[in-house]
Amino acid sequence: MGKRIVIALGGNALGKNLAEQMGAVKNTAKAIVDLIEEGHQVVVAHGNGPQVGMINLAMTALSHEDPSHPVDPMSVCTAMSQGYIGYDLQNALREELLDRGINKPVATILTQVEVDPADPAFQNPTKPIGAFMTEEEAMKLKAQGNSVMEDAGRGWRRCVASPRPKSIVEIETVKALLAANQVVIACGGGGIPVYKSEGNHLHGAGAVIDKDFASELLAEELDADTLIILTAVEKVAVNFGKPNQEWLSSLTPEQARKYEDEGQFAPGSMLPKVQAAVKFAESKEGRTALITLLEKAKDGIAGKTGTAVCR
Repeated sequence: MGKRIVIALGGNALGKNLAEQMGAVKNTAKAIVDLIEEGHQVVVAHGNGPQVGMINLAMTALSHEDPSHPVDPMSVCTAMSQGYIGYDLQNALREELLDRGINKPVATILTQVEVDPADPAFQNPTKPIGAFMTEEEAMKLKAQGNSVMEDAGRGWRRCVASPRPKSIVEIETVKALLAANQVVIACGGGGIPVYKSEGNHLHGAGAVIDKDFASELLAEELDADTLIILTAVEKVAVNFGKPNQEWLSSLTPEQARKYEDEGQFAPGSMLPKVQAAVKFAESKEGRTALITLLEKAKDGIAGKTGTAVCR
């Protein structure tokens, strides 16, 4: 019997710009349809770090050239990224499904995710977005009032607040589409961050929600069997990049916390993936999270590779 799977796509599955994205999603679609072809029900979530940064910079540049165009808030930039990433991704999935003789609709849901406006994350920006920079470029950006951070040894990036997700506003719509046997793309870029203000109004928040935590919440609310968090390595490692590096095929929540306390997982990189995987594994008996490469997702579900996180 097939499983209900939520897949969290990382930036490596989407490319760094529009041209790269159009090529990358074709390979991404093949890996996802491999799972659908085996009878699994799949929901896709994705990141938007490079894309939302690019959109925000473009909108800021426009506002400088023409003051009649105010800078679009980060929530609007996330909505834009959901639309254009979803456009490429759903078309690639639809094409791959039809090429294999599978007649299954694909839909992208513009998804709002509620956050707490009092979340301490708003006072401590930690979510890297946009392109990588040199330290010199980053310091210039910082001098202009922006927050920047060094991103896991890969270079400097602008960073914004990353509050934890509380609830998914369009969750009933996602459930309805799943009940209709459709493939759903939801919580793109971690979801459009919103919070309740006056009455029933949802106000956009100046933040980007981590897609791994949003995907975990999505998996919980859909009662998924498996959460697959895709990344740039086949397995999670401890002592990464050192002579005593060790790849891990499995992790219990207790082991994961021990390694986290030791500082084994880089913030903004592997740490949120492991934390989200642990949260999902502990949310209900029998749930498993898998961290692996996109092209290894099928083998990971079969227990052949990846790092499985379970109780």
